[in-house]
Amino acid sequence: MPGRTKKTTHTDQDPSAPARRPAGRGAASTALQRRIIERERRILDNTFKRIEEDGTAVRATGLIVAARRRFVIGEGKSFAYATLLAGDLSAGLSQVTLIDGAIVRPLDILADLRDTDVLIAFSVQRYRRYTVEFSRQFRAGGGAVVAVTDSLEAPICSIASVNVVVPTENTPDEDSPTAVVAAIHVLTALATASAKGARRRIDKRRKLTRTLSIYVDED
Repeated sequence: MPGRTKKTTHTDQDPSAPARRPAGRGAASTALQRRIIERERRILDNTFKRIEEDGTAVRATGLIVAARRRFVIGEGKSFAYATLLAGDLSAGLSQVTLIDGAIVRPLDILADLRDTDVLIAFSVQRYRRYTVEFSRQFRAGGGAVVAVTDSLEAPICSIASVNVVVPTENTPDEDSPTAVVAAIHVLTALATASAKGARRRIDKRRKLTRTLSIYVDED
């Protein structure tokens, strides 16, 4: 009828408007975020404290810098850690090789192993047999092994020359990479700072990235 005002229902709302979330859901997310941040902060504090007190990172980088060739290995999620370390180390040190199992195969490494080689092996729960057994053969062949792991009870610890233990506090429900990534940064920074010619190598790489226009912000 004329003059009657049409009632607005939920079907008349703008479909592009964001849906309203229950207030309780936002509060729960905020509380969860706080717990996650608090946990990660505690893990980081414990990691840095342990690294500083036990001196294993310093001993590990001593082996890495002194080696003629550096190999890095990790399986599963640890392959991401191995990739990160290999990439960061290669900026300042030469002869850094990531063992990917395809282009660089363990058999080829062991067949040409020298006593001046070092292996950095990432082995965190659950511990991959492949990494442990390769590390065992590498050490038996005369190379040094640096293990980055989450417990002194890890199988690789009885093999390694130096064990860098990172207290991750990981569980099946909470598997955080924060502590391991922090340890990688410490190892890389120490190695780059103490390796002869590292600064010259880094500077040369920076000049080459500009020459080759690798990065957008260098155009």
